[in-house]
Amino acid sequence: MSTAVLSNLVAGFDHEAYGSQAVFRTTLNALSHPGRVWDMPLNMALPQQGQAAAAALLLGLVDSDTAVWLSPQLAGSDAATWLRFHTGCTWANGPSDAQFIWVAQGDAVPDLQSLSQGTDAYPDQSATCVIEVQSLRSDTPAWLLQGPGILDCCPLRVQGLALDFPAQWSRNHARFPCGVDVLLATATQIVGLPRTTRLMNSEKD
Repeated sequence: MSTAVLSNLVAGFDHEAYGSQAVFRTTLNALSHPGRVWDMPLNMALPQQGQAAAAALLLGLVDSDTAVWLSPQLAGSDAATWLRFHTGCTWANGPSDAQFIWVAQGDAVPDLQSLSQGTDAYPDQSATCVIEVQSLRSDTPAWLLQGPGILDCCPLRVQGLALDFPAQWSRNHARFPCGVDVLLATATQIVGLPRTTRLMNSEKD
């Protein structure tokens, strides 16, 4: 990494141990309570490219043993240099080889079925896909979520996802215990969609 590149890097967590623990707890809460909107702790310096909450999530969860794939907007940006420098992660050859996938808002999301699915014996070896979106709201539902971690059902409206995402998610959910987990991220918030969650269109939509 050249001196010029290093000179333009911003720092990571203000306090590495506390910062990573806060991000991990928030992410765990998001996956334990699917559809619920969580504020992401942002006690860190962040790259210019990429949504802040998504960048924080990757900074807290990725390490030197993790293969990461970045969508085109991110791959050649300061976000890639920043993440690689602070985590030591490796770059996957393609999304199907990655443990974490980070998709910038506006970039195409790889087909969920093309990502690492895990196996019946080792479902934890599947991929986690972090997708940037425009907004996350629970007061005007477009979707109703059901499954573990949800009492009855959870309303959610997402702006910034492709129209075929619900169909992709239905196929992903049907592959349980295999399948991928998804985290949706705005500039400041995240929502977890573990593979156990069922997604339905709201009757109001």
